[in-house]
Amino acid sequence: MEMGTRDFKRKYRNYHQACWDEPILFELSSPGERGVLLPEVEPDVAASGLPDLGDMARPTPPALPEMSQMRVLKHYMHLSQENIGADETVDIGQGTCTMKYSPKVNDRLAGHPDFADLHPRQDESTVQGALELMYRTEGMLKAISGMDRFCLHPGGGSQAILAIATVVRAWVDENGLADQKDEIITTIFSHPSNPACAAVKGFKLITIYPDENGRPDLEAMKAAVNERTAALFITNPEDIGIYNSHIKEFTALVHEVGGLCSYDQANANALLGITRAREAGFDLCFFNIHKTFSSPHGCGGPGCGVVGVREHLVSYLPAPLVGYDEASERYYLDYKTPSKTTRIKDFYGVLPAIVRGYSWMMSLGPDWLREVSRIAVLNNNYVFEKIMAMRGVDAPYAEGEHRMEQVRYSLKKLKEETGLGVAEVINRMFDYGMHLWSSHEPWIVPEPFTVEPTESYSRAELDEYLAVLEKVLSECYETPDVVKGAPHRSAIHHVDHDVLDDPKRWAITWRAYKKKYNGYFEPK
Repeated sequence: MEMGTRDFKRKYRNYHQACWDEPILFELSSPGERGVLLPEVEPDVAASGLPDLGDMARPTPPALPEMSQMRVLKHYMHLSQENIGADETVDIGQGTCTMKYSPKVNDRLAGHPDFADLHPRQDESTVQGALELMYRTEGMLKAISGMDRFCLHPGGGSQAILAIATVVRAWVDENGLADQKDEIITTIFSHPSNPACAAVKGFKLITIYPDENGRPDLEAMKAAVNERTAALFITNPEDIGIYNSHIKEFTALVHEVGGLCSYDQANANALLGITRAREAGFDLCFFNIHKTFSSPHGCGGPGCGVVGVREHLVSYLPAPLVGYDEASERYYLDYKTPSKTTRIKDFYGVLPAIVRGYSWMMSLGPDWLREVSRIAVLNNNYVFEKIMAMRGVDAPYAEGEHRMEQVRYSLKKLKEETGLGVAEVINRMFDYGMHLWSSHEPWIVPEPFTVEPTESYSRAELDEYLAVLEKVLSECYETPDVVKGAPHRSAIHHVDHDVLDDPKRWAITWRAYKKKYNGYFEPK
């Protein structure tokens, strides 16, 4: 069907992404242009002069672009039109990212000057409202998880895992166990940041693979646990969407040898109000405020990871923690905790994300938080049944079982029958304005893709996404050359991954770009 026509009986829509020949912002600079004309300096102020800044004074003015407001606006509007995000499309194909609607009223609250204009070095007496909001957020997270204290310090999920690995390292060292407990057990379907952060902290890694049902192999776990086990880092459900019903046996095994248990709950969308980390036997856990709790994910962020611990590990949390003094009715940042853990980053927390998460939880309350998980699981299994009926698709493990909040599918059949795999399907999905993601490396599931519907999407929207996926899969059989050449209607045709793998060609700053390129990425 030609672009510009519309078959209203069809569930998917015509789509063509804007494509602008848009220079880099600095290349749009025009000498003398200004976005704002500042008033002249008052004579008495000018006469007083500036204090001697010594080495702090710049020898030359900053090389900032000179542009009018309108040119800046057009530039960023063009770039926005070349993106696809949760506000533009049905974004359920970003499995494990928990893409969901973030209420715009929460964005307005996070952007309120009383929050947005705060300076991180303000005196505590001037930020009592922000501290109270953080304190109340911690209280709700404690109720959801069963943990005794939370640190809202980390700036994202991976940083939260790093904080947990740092806590485990401090606990091992403080108790004189460094020569004895040097191993951390994780699973192949847990997020890669779990083994990565454990390795950064000097631990040896033991990786558990799934059994025939897709759950971490219990017998392999029994064989792995020993006196050298410092901790278990595990996700449940894992990225494939199958709940590990043996989880309490896993934590009990680790506790029997004196180790700790950490629960990666970055994707907790199936668990709110249904099960808690405490009852599953965990000593530590973390959530992503920018996933489960509705603050936008990734570049729509910023992110915020929050780490919870049981009472016996509170002293190892990175300071400061948010405290409350009942006598003075004052909230404060407690730097005097006997913290044996170094700080994870500068300043405390990521306030915009915390404001959004707090607002989301407060608007729902405990009953509707539980309903969020129920609907997320329902949506996922509706999509699961539909996708499993499509040609070329399979879902390894746990045959005949329902899944939790997401599913890792396989296009191995499609690859064998057409020569086209998940990479080609992803590229063709862009032509319909939809995302599709594969999985973390390594690909234990061959030709994988991961779908996570969440509670945000209606049945009509799920059906639209499913119609696009089914259309693309049918094209792989009927018009494979069209799929091979995709995307045809996107701003970018194919990304040169060699550039992304070569630090010598990276240019993430204007200074690096000028050093390496003549313009429009023409190498020098």
